[in-house]
Amino acid sequence: MTTNETALAEPIDNTSISQPTPPAPPTKPAKTFAPISITKRIDAMDILRGFALIGIILMNIEWFNRPIAELMQFDYSLTGIDWGASWLIKVFVEGKFYKLFSLLFGMGFAIMLFKAQEAGRPFGAWFVRRMLILFVFGMTHMVFLWGGDILHDYAVGGLLLLGWVLLIRTKRMKRFNHSKYFLRIGMTMSLLPIVVSLCAALFFGSTRDEAKINESWEERQAVATLYEELESKQALVLTTNELIAKEVESYANDSDEEKIDEETLSPEELIIYKAKRRLKSRTERKHKIGKEIDAFTQESYWTATKFRASQSLQQLKFTPFFALAICFPIFMLGYWLIASGVMREPEKHINLFRGLAWVGMGMGLFMSVSGVLISLHPATKNAVELKASGDMIFFFGQYILTAGYLGLLMLMILSKKTQRFLTWLAPMGRMALTNYISHSIILTSIFYGYAGGMFGEISRGPQILIVISILLAQALLSRWWLNNFQFGPLEWLWRSLTYLKVQPMKVSPIEVDAVKTVSSPISTNSTPKI
Repeated sequence: MTTNETALAEPIDNTSISQPTPPAPPTKPAKTFAPISITKRIDAMDILRGFALIGIILMNIEWFNRPIAELMQFDYSLTGIDWGASWLIKVFVEGKFYKLFSLLFGMGFAIMLFKAQEAGRPFGAWFVRRMLILFVFGMTHMVFLWGGDILHDYAVGGLLLLGWVLLIRTKRMKRFNHSKYFLRIGMTMSLLPIVVSLCAALFFGSTRDEAKINESWEERQAVATLYEELESKQALVLTTNELIAKEVESYANDSDEEKIDEETLSPEELIIYKAKRRLKSRTERKHKIGKEIDAFTQESYWTATKFRASQSLQQLKFTPFFALAICFPIFMLGYWLIASGVMREPEKHINLFRGLAWVGMGMGLFMSVSGVLISLHPATKNAVELKASGDMIFFFGQYILTAGYLGLLMLMILSKKTQRFLTWLAPMGRMALTNYISHSIILTSIFYGYAGGMFGEISRGPQILIVISILLAQALLSRWWLNNFQFGPLEWLWRSLTYLKVQPMKVSPIEVDAVKTVSSPISTNSTPKI
């Protein structure tokens, strides 16, 4: 066992977790690290994963039918039931379910670490290998199936979490070796964008009087009017993507390095300059979107794969930021939920879950609805202050509503009356990786040109029917599969590669009974296995 692995076998927080079994003496060989058996599965977390899968596919399906270059941009052209479906998904789903998955990822890390501690088994090198394999899975998914992968981000975030655990085992950082610091750091990092935005808003509000605000508003209105005129003139000649490409090339040949001091321009010149700059930016964006549409509407799989490969290299530049700023803080909170005992003994924390449910659902929905109403109002197109305010309210509401979902689901899991309505989610959750990748296989087969060829043809309303059909099929298939096999196909592959040994696939008679228990209501005489 290496020095780092020995450190990871030490208890993290004796005040909030049970005292682990002392590690085996150095003279004895380390125990083999094997997967957790089915009978020790964590039912509540599987249900939460299954629930998260519902939100993931509701959100992702749109971006199999639209260019990912437009990611998070609302489609204002929708009407009727399509508008309603898109609006409701933005309120209830967007940004919430990958955060719930992130919480579950942090919980899973904590459980694996604590079990390694209790058994005196090595963990560090094993987990690094696990994350490297997940990263490869993610990149393979992003290149060969769909460009919206998040697995590679989770892999990098997982390595950051492991690095933090190793760091707090050092003598200099030992004082942070307590679960409460995971909570504090996770909350602080999650709230940091809110704090920065509030500071910017305070500065903006205190340094701009009504005259300056009116002047800025009138300027934006003038820029928008001139931009629309320029765009209309451009549309007369730029009727194909090839012509747009030529226009983009002409822009690129301009002196981009030339810096114009806006202070030296007259009001009329400034309006013209900003309108042309906006036209250039949006023409380049249209060109980018056009290239993606071309790639995914052609009948060539190789063309689509080459496009995804080039885009994945560009997206990797943002992976460190996303993993550190978004994934890592939520992983820390998920870790705290296990280390503090909240998720291991949920019946002792009913009041916490009630608070999360009432405050999270109430305030979270209020902020999500308010944020969307503001952000989607036509006035925000020329009023950046309103747009920024709406987006920030919506962004903060994502975290609060995610907490609300967690609290509400846990209350339902712990209730005799409602738990039976959720157990069907557990098999889907146990096969979360397989089901997540299956979403991409199914949806690319429907939408992309090399398969079903329906890209851009199925609007938001009918997409919901597709989602319901997929979820129903996966719920039934997952239950059947786990009655016969210990792991989902990709879960089995992940475990086999991680442990460097082919894992047994078939379910033993004893474990078949355990699987049936997972698929049936949780016993009311005991709490779910946490």
